[in-house]
Amino acid sequence: MKVVDLGELEGPVLLFGGPYSNLQALEALVAEAEALGVLPERMICTGDMVAYCADPVAVAQRLQDLRCPVLTGNCEAQLAVGAMDCGCGFDEGSACSLLSAGWYAHVDRLVGPELRDWMGGLPERIEFAHEGLRYGVVHGGATAINRFIWGMDADAVFAGEIAALEAEIGPVDAVIAGHSGIAFERVVGRHQWINAGVIGMPPHDGRTETEYAVLEGGVQFRRLAYDHAGAAEAMRAQGLVQGYERALLTGYWPSEDVLPTALRRSGAA
Repeated sequence: MKVVDLGELEGPVLLFGGPYSNLQALEALVAEAEALGVLPERMICTGDMVAYCADPVAVAQRLQDLRCPVLTGNCEAQLAVGAMDCGCGFDEGSACSLLSAGWYAHVDRLVGPELRDWMGGLPERIEFAHEGLRYGVVHGGATAINRFIWGMDADAVFAGEIAALEAEIGPVDAVIAGHSGIAFERVVGRHQWINAGVIGMPPHDGRTETEYAVLEGGVQFRRLAYDHAGAAEAMRAQGLVQGYERALLTGYWPSEDVLPTALRRSGAA
């Protein structure tokens, strides 16, 4: 397992996940970081740089050129070994699993060997210190790169994942994660769990803005406005019309089968 220690980071730290091949969203995030005075070495990506949207190569190259810390997500891990699917952890036969075949084929067709080699060298864990706390970064969970962890999960879920991470890298005060696509903060005992959300898809709440987080005097969750119409049009131009292009415009995912009941539109009362 490759672990990268960033040492002590001073100033605001920008956390983001899931660029998802959405070049318009990534460029908007870079502009926000510049406005906040956050240098690339304090922009931490939790993985899944390539997925649903139109521009996997441009997004991967932009992150490569930016030289910000990037954790490997399941999408990068699968591409690096030439796997035939995204490894997202969707239930077999589910709508998400069926839809993933289309966008993964698009990514697999476009991403060449040089970018795959780079992805294969990305760390599986990142650690750093900030404002007196020690942080560990995972993609889904410490026990599985593609584990979906939600804000309403039982304390035991978080406690088990934190214990697994600490067995690998030593004591932490907080864990930063991604993968599930919806930002949240959870405190379990003395530990904090932060999902920074993703910038490439909206968090299934009817708004087109996506999400990221900033560490500065605690964690602040922020919405990211970007050219979502342009991103959707780019998807249509590539023939990516399975429903995720509409999600950029409506703010709702094309399938809810991966979501807990409480996060589904039908579960909102």
